[in-house]
Amino acid sequence: MSKKKEQIGQGLRALLSNIDKIESNPVEKKEAVKELSQTIAEVPIDLIEANPFQPRTEFDQKELLQLVQSIKAVGLIQPITLRKLDLNKYQIISGERRWRASKLAGLTTVPAYIRLADDQGMLEMALVENIQRSNLNALEIALSYQRLIDECQLQHNELAQRVGKERSTVTNYIRLLKLPPQIQAGIKEAKISMGHARALLGIEETDKQLFIYNRILEEGLSVRNTEQAVKSLNQGKSGASAPAKKSIHPEVIRIQDRLSHKFGAKVEINRSSKGKGKMVIHFSSDDQLNDILDIIEE
Repeated sequence: MSKKKEQIGQGLRALLSNIDKIESNPVEKKEAVKELSQTIAEVPIDLIEANPFQPRTEFDQKELLQLVQSIKAVGLIQPITLRKLDLNKYQIISGERRWRASKLAGLTTVPAYIRLADDQGMLEMALVENIQRSNLNALEIALSYQRLIDECQLQHNELAQRVGKERSTVTNYIRLLKLPPQIQAGIKEAKISMGHARALLGIEETDKQLFIYNRILEEGLSVRNTEQAVKSLNQGKSGASAPAKKSIHPEVIRIQDRLSHKFGAKVEINRSSKGKGKMVIHFSSDDQLNDILDIIEE
């Protein structure tokens, strides 16, 4: 995806104006909307207003302040999405929490995608085309998928059909956006791989995620070593003092890994030598549980 980044100025104003002027030419309008969908503009915060129909009216203050600190450290990683109201006025479609945190962090502009309210169909086609044709990193793919969900009101299974991917693949990419901004920046800058990031998603606490992330950078941990570090952290191991655990058959490990990949969640299989046991699928939110249930019911 082209990442053209510009201030709200003559270039973007001209592009928005062109779309208005070529209303009667579907081909030209499609190309203009496609270009607009790829453009990230730096929009002055004082030109943006909240959406009065936003169902979420309260924001967790602790989480908001954590985001403020992250923005001060690494900037705003995920652009917000705005609707053009007039020449100098924009309304938030998605990203109000990021907009509020950016104001508290002292930013004067925020990166944003700008779209027209009545061009959802064209926007969807443009975004899908960009995903399929471009050489994107894992975070850019995740952001593109999230845009389709937010702006085109697609469910995960509908999105998977649009982009020709397994539903579990789509879910795994979108989960990357739950990682702290510092780690998202690391993915974007190719400091860590998708495999590293997926391993980090196996940790619930942000501070522990960042602890292992810093170890990856400092020690050059492989994906396999990262998975082992995450497992040790989750089990509370402390070197030699940790109790010995029963060894797991390699085939059971392979099945656990395959199911973990399918569900985008940690899967544990406890099996006795007689073939009895249980399988546990971990989830960290109602949304993730619903995703798992949808995959099971497919």
